[in-house]
Amino acid sequence: MGLPGGRHDPGDPDLLATARRETLEEVGVALGDARLLGPLDDVAPRTPVPKLVLVRPFVFALSERPPLSLSGEVAEAMWAEVAELRRAETYREIRLLLRGEERTFPAYHLGPHAVWGLTERIITPLLQLLDS
Repeated sequence: MGLPGGRHDPGDPDLLATARRETLEEVGVALGDARLLGPLDDVAPRTPVPKLVLVRPFVFALSERPPLSLSGEVAEAMWAEVAELRRAETYREIRLLLRGEERTFPAYHLGPHAVWGLTERIITPLLQLLDS
């Protein structure tokens, strides 16, 4: 599971514009009237990739949950309540087989879904900021 996002396009004036464009393209949510809370710290994948990738997450507050309209890049989408993400039983380890090796990662368990990896590493500091 992941969050809306993608690469900076040469036509985007900045990364904030990239975040707005990608969110509209991937899940059909226009962030024009949404309140920008700000960016989080940049996050990099921990797995080897052909070239360095940095992700700059931006956080917005919406007055309501708009309907989602998924692009072909998105198989499924869901909303997650902050209260659910904060529940102790939601945040626990997951064991995965990656490249033939069993590994353990911190994860948010939301129904049949597990949010781990880069997405977990974006959500966890966000929740810590909301608590401070």
